[in-house]
Amino acid sequence: MKILGIESSCDETAASVVENGTEILSNEVASQIDIHTKYGGVVPEVASRAHLEAVYPVIYEAVHKAGVTWDEISAVTVSYGPGLAGSLLVGVSAAKAVAYASGKPLVGINHMEGHIYANWLSGDIPEFPLICLTVSGGHTDLILMTGHGKYKMLGSTRDDAAGEAFDKVARLLGLGYPGGPVIDREAQKGTPCISLPHAVMDDPYSFSFSGIKTHLYRMCENELPASIPDICASFQKSVVDTLVEKTVHAAREYNAKTIILSGGVAANSGLRETIKKESPVRVCMPPRGLCTDNAAMVASAGYFRFINGSRSDLDLDIVPNLVLC
Repeated sequence: MKILGIESSCDETAASVVENGTEILSNEVASQIDIHTKYGGVVPEVASRAHLEAVYPVIYEAVHKAGVTWDEISAVTVSYGPGLAGSLLVGVSAAKAVAYASGKPLVGINHMEGHIYANWLSGDIPEFPLICLTVSGGHTDLILMTGHGKYKMLGSTRDDAAGEAFDKVARLLGLGYPGGPVIDREAQKGTPCISLPHAVMDDPYSFSFSGIKTHLYRMCENELPASIPDICASFQKSVVDTLVEKTVHAAREYNAKTIILSGGVAANSGLRETIKKESPVRVCMPPRGLCTDNAAMVASAGYFRFINGSRSDLDLDIVPNLVLC
């Protein structure tokens, strides 16, 4: 069964064809990073206009490169939230038009569920029950997953998401945007020699990263306390240690068979190495290229929703603040 996925929740216009939820036949992404880098972050109006220009050529390329006809596609799936309203609107409108014109069923997908299902595209299929650590620019969540579409939120961030903290610290250090990849690169050249605080929460699965960010701002007000690689290594280690500690705790408490990672920060080398080392169970993680926004993850999630009977009407609307569970 071949599923067409469409993704436009932020600043990537993407389309993909995936077979049986696990095999990528095509995965096209039109990135806007070069456009937004000069602004130090994503400008919503600029992003939505760029999506308008790219969405239909990207869909065409995905279908063409997959080597399939429209008769072979079983359903059209699309992220309808969470995300930037203008960006989501472009993708959802395009998906509805394509579904209507081709006579194919439409399936709306939560963007964060898509990130989770990037793990089904790695060739190493997770086992249930599992603990999913979702880490991105807008989310830091610990989720118990007992089956396809069966989620329980264990904890999330009280303030800054991990990816947001990476971006803000990178801006503080003059490293540019996006902050996650550049901090990761600098950290590999440094030593975690600075002691940074860990937020103490009133429950074991909540996160907070505003304190470490503020602490670094104050440390750097007059002059840098160490070299940039050492600061990056110290910051990254503090964030990663917090993420891994809580994830491992949840895996033990809920007798998980697998830990999986999802979201853009799942590409971080420190996080990937540390969780493999500390985990008491098998760890699955997407290839780095599937950690950031893409449509293959949407098509994979859409496949499992579709075979379980999920359908969306053509009046499907965007939900910028959509929650997973």
